[in-house]
Amino acid sequence: MKPWGWLPLLLQLGLMWPLGALSEPQLRVFVVPHSHMDVGWLHTVQESMQAYVTNVYNSVVEELILERRRRFITVEQEYFRLWWDGVASDKQKGQVRQLVAEGRLEFVLGGQVMHDEAVTHSDDQILQLTEGHSFLYETFGIRPQFSWQVDPFDASATTPTLFALAGFNAHVISTIDYDLKEAMQINQQLQFQEIFTHVLDHFGYCSEGFYWDGEPIFPHPPADGWYPNMQLPVTQKSLQSFVEAMLYYVGERATWFQTPHLLWPWGCDRQFFNASLQFTNMDRVMEEYATLGNYFQAVHAHQLSWKVRDHQDFLPYSSDLFHAWTGFYASRSGLKGLVRRASALLYAGESMFTRYVLLAPHWFLDPAWGLQQLQQLRWAVSEVQHHDAITGTHAVKVGDMFVENLSTRMEGVHKLMASIIQDRSPAHSGPERGGHFAVVYNPLAWTVTTIITLTVEFPNVSITDESGHPVPAQFQRSKEMPSAYDLHVLTMIPGLSYRHYSIQPSRRPQEDTGEPVTSLASSRRFGLRLRRSGKQVGGSLVPVKNDCYTVFLDKDTNLMHSIWERQSNRTVRVTQSFREYHVKSDVNHGPVSDNYVFTPNGRAEPAWEAVRMEIVEGPLVTEIRQYFYREVNDSEPTFAIYSQLAHGPQGSDGELLCHRIEQEYRVGPLELNREAILRISTKLDTGRVLYSDNNGYQVQRRSYRNYKSNTIARNYYPMVQSAFIQSRRSRLVLLSTQAHGISSQRNGQVEVMLHRRLWNNDKGALGNNLTLNDTSVIHPVLWLLLGSRALTSGLHQRSGLALQHRPVVMLREMNEIAPHGSGPWKQKAVTLPPGIHLQILSIPGWKYSSNHTEHLQTLQKDRKHEPKADLRRVLLRLQHLYEVDQDPVLSRPVTVNLWSVLRGLGSVVSVEERSLTETWDVSEMYRWTWSTGDPHRHRGLDALVLTLPRVPSLTPSQTPALPLRPV
Repeated sequence: MKPWGWLPLLLQLGLMWPLGALSEPQLRVFVVPHSHMDVGWLHTVQESMQAYVTNVYNSVVEELILERRRRFITVEQEYFRLWWDGVASDKQKGQVRQLVAEGRLEFVLGGQVMHDEAVTHSDDQILQLTEGHSFLYETFGIRPQFSWQVDPFDASATTPTLFALAGFNAHVISTIDYDLKEAMQINQQLQFQEIFTHVLDHFGYCSEGFYWDGEPIFPHPPADGWYPNMQLPVTQKSLQSFVEAMLYYVGERATWFQTPHLLWPWGCDRQFFNASLQFTNMDRVMEEYATLGNYFQAVHAHQLSWKVRDHQDFLPYSSDLFHAWTGFYASRSGLKGLVRRASALLYAGESMFTRYVLLAPHWFLDPAWGLQQLQQLRWAVSEVQHHDAITGTHAVKVGDMFVENLSTRMEGVHKLMASIIQDRSPAHSGPERGGHFAVVYNPLAWTVTTIITLTVEFPNVSITDESGHPVPAQFQRSKEMPSAYDLHVLTMIPGLSYRHYSIQPSRRPQEDTGEPVTSLASSRRFGLRLRRSGKQVGGSLVPVKNDCYTVFLDKDTNLMHSIWERQSNRTVRVTQSFREYHVKSDVNHGPVSDNYVFTPNGRAEPAWEAVRMEIVEGPLVTEIRQYFYREVNDSEPTFAIYSQLAHGPQGSDGELLCHRIEQEYRVGPLELNREAILRISTKLDTGRVLYSDNNGYQVQRRSYRNYKSNTIARNYYPMVQSAFIQSRRSRLVLLSTQAHGISSQRNGQVEVMLHRRLWNNDKGALGNNLTLNDTSVIHPVLWLLLGSRALTSGLHQRSGLALQHRPVVMLREMNEIAPHGSGPWKQKAVTLPPGIHLQILSIPGWKYSSNHTEHLQTLQKDRKHEPKADLRRVLLRLQHLYEVDQDPVLSRPVTVNLWSVLRGLGSVVSVEERSLTETWDVSEMYRWTWSTGDPHRHRGLDALVLTLPRVPSLTPSQTPALPLRPV
């Protein structure tokens, strides 16, 4: 008998079975070794690389080479790329290529990170997935086909849609509501369609009781190789206990699934850093290992008919009766705002750089340097989509790392933009110093009419455009900087185009100079008003209006009273107020609020005692400034609302500008253990039904539910970009620049969680500095749209994009001399049909052929020199903005004439339709077909990705048309 002669005992019990066996026992268990490696949680990326990540890859590769039957899956590409580029030897790289080719090392998911699904935007999900997939395809010629979303605290409906478009055949999730998971286990419904989805059972992704390598030690691995909590090794003496444990796990799982194929993820957080010890013990209790692909191939071959689940997401997530994971929707609000600003900057920088490279000689800017600036920001924005990053559920030092990475990379793209402008803008030097030259870039593919705001040090200015014509403008005292002035400028900019403005101090602010002088706004101030409770209000109203809305303000309270909307000729009672939830903080008295969980101690209470109001009126903008004081005698307000109504041009160009009430808020610093909300109360009969977006992509209906416990927290949902409430006749839409928590706790009411400041006495959180003592002052922005359903459904999507991607304003001193000052740089506008959005226009910098066969042949060669990035291949994604039946006109399918749209980019002809992450030619992408009882299956978006290499020009008749369908 061999030393481990008891192994056949496990085979006889039906626990494991060789994948190639001729006959199968009743159950097949697929043990999938893995290590869950958070890209920033309790430790920074650098600390994790040093303490355990490097050892995971070094030791796993070594152990897989030593024993052919071993398998391993790897997930997050940020860590793997850092190891590959900075640690791995040529020998190790060769071994990895061998293991990948043999299917023993499998890349699943393949994004830079395992992204969060609640507070991330779909654009950023696509970015991080594309970044990882491009690396894997360029390096190995492979394309991941299975997801592994096992740790995000939620599961959206958007993510599987995007995964299907990327070519995935199956999807794995885990964290769904505890009671729903229990019901699905009992009814064998943990697997379903549309993309085939496997929900991990309540054991999750960890194999508790089988951690033979223990836990890693930070900041350095121990010199003696001994780690804490190392499991006792498998020996003749301990065999029985391991067998009993394995039988328990398998027996439990066997009743929860319809097929005899069981998935057993083997590993957990930071496991396999000593793969030799781990595999040696695993070898003693199992005959065979598997990859995730092995498991899904077996399930697919079983040919069952799978239930099709509706398009409802799995939000919010509760881990038990008392822990609703809805707090992180607003944790570290400042970081959430920075992430979206970085993403918007990247979006603008990509198209600006693409047009510059394709259409112009490069006088001073090195395109390779420019591409590097964009690539570094792509990495930083991708990194922070991790499910412990943008969520705010990380240690303080890790948050500092995220902010530093984003800020540094944003500065690089700002320098790139400044270089492009410096290279292409006219020279301006005048007799007076101190003026500014402003370049405004519109990153959207339609004409935008809007008002940009600049801060200047002088009140009397003249503004002219690139032709020397005066420009409508208005100046007023700055709301946040009393010594400065806000300068509002009306601008109309075609798609992907620039406007240039000269801003000079005026010698004398009057007509005898003949200079175009901006208009000074007038101001009305209203005295301090105490918070009124239960008293009659509305006796004296002050109207503030533009061509679309009249906002009525109550002089008795200094609060909003109601809004009249012109098109429907309807007045809706609308009031706004700041409130705070007091939250539980003592773990000795039950669950507490923390970075993840929201545990309110009763209903929200008023957060202020007095409010002061000022109305600033001018020809372009009327601004309402409301300052809320926590105590009557406070010298500084804790909260503020700055509302703007624009007076823009009539017609379609000014429709979006007119039909919105722009609001910026000042929130903080908060008192300890407070969660600040903006409550908007209306007289709309909404039935406590709220509609909020999934990742800025799909809309979900949220009905208020009564629970046995924690009802307030469990009725909160994420709002990434938009939400609305509606009655039969009217709809109130909220558009946001960043993620917030949102809820409708009462009829006609919506509340937005803006900011959190928490401290509790949980020893684990305090020991890891996983706290949320956030004393910052934040300035989130919401736009309000009010009107009929028909009006708001047409404005909703485009207004949301107008908010996310506002024009980029770049200033430089007037006396700077621009090279080759021959006048403004002329470019043709890029204009898409209404309802179609330019999701991305970029030069990815691919170094490989788009022909898959050619690329694989190239990988087989011994390349002595690193290939250069191809700057003539362009990635273009177009997105239909509207869902089926959302709008009677804009929801229709649209055919885009590529010749007409793309002629603004120069001579472009060969068009390749690619998968979402561009690694597949769509004509070659064949996803598995899973049997279902529903023949009418949702297809998602079509034709999202195109690559456009420069080749001899096509005539318009030769250029293909691209059909885009609503979701």
